[in-house]
Amino acid sequence: MNFIQQAYKGRNDWIYYLAGILFVIFGWQFIGIIPLSVLAALHSDDFAEFSRAANDSFMSLGINKNLFLFLMIFMFAIGLLFLFLTIKYIHKRAVKTLITSRETIDWNRFWFGFITWGIVAISITLLGVFLEPELYTWNFKPLPFFTLVAISFLFLPLQTSFEELLFRGYFMQGIGTWFKNRWMPLIITSVAFGLLHGANPEVEKLGYISMVFYIGTGFFFGITTLMDEGTELALGLHAVNNIIAAFLVTTDWMVFQTDALFIDTSEPSVGSEMFLSVFVLYPLLLFLFSKKYGWTNWKDKLVGKIEKPI
Repeated sequence: MNFIQQAYKGRNDWIYYLAGILFVIFGWQFIGIIPLSVLAALHSDDFAEFSRAANDSFMSLGINKNLFLFLMIFMFAIGLLFLFLTIKYIHKRAVKTLITSRETIDWNRFWFGFITWGIVAISITLLGVFLEPELYTWNFKPLPFFTLVAISFLFLPLQTSFEELLFRGYFMQGIGTWFKNRWMPLIITSVAFGLLHGANPEVEKLGYISMVFYIGTGFFFGITTLMDEGTELALGLHAVNNIIAAFLVTTDWMVFQTDALFIDTSEPSVGSEMFLSVFVLYPLLLFLFSKKYGWTNWKDKLVGKIEKPI
């Protein structure tokens, strides 16, 4: 059975997906946010200030950056837990079926994606610092930085895994079995993934042209998942992308405002690196993965039909 067909191993009617989505949202948005909301309330002088911070950014209340990042990740970790509970108790199938079509989870694939994109992303970022050093400020503060590194490597993969398994796992499998094809879930989950990031402050600063990057990244992760019949590569790619974004370079207008090594002091603008990733680096990585893992039959894997196993 291929990756999308894993959904047939459990209860797959729309009513179960509706219940599952509501259950996950409840855990993610209502239970997961409690610690951050309590801390924010303790840092605000009155309800009006708390309300303004909730609509803008809790960090405006002066919460420690590393603590804020950890509590943000906690929200996604609770969402991931509720997603696993949904698969196990609502859909009545193994959590592994949400992750891969293989007999066991292939962690070598995870680490290959993690290391490969890590090398590329760090190289491009440091090249930008080298070419335009006047735009960056050295920001190394030992204790906050190493705390940030620990939080990033230990906990950020929980946030990225929740997003990947929700979109490239739960939604892709559900939509694929409903529409009985592969191209519909690829398009819907990729666009939805991009729209989810539309609330990020980067989109407000850079404009909607930045959605090309988010939707393009969604397609990259989606194609990788469909061709590889599992999410392991995408999980590694997404994890290292956010880890590097957290500890290497920060700005005062991006979603990750951290005690990173460098502060980008340039004015917000759409740079060539955004399109370089989507139209050059992602295709090259797909080519690399296809050679390493022997991907074939691209047309069927990306737009072919999905049939219920007999």
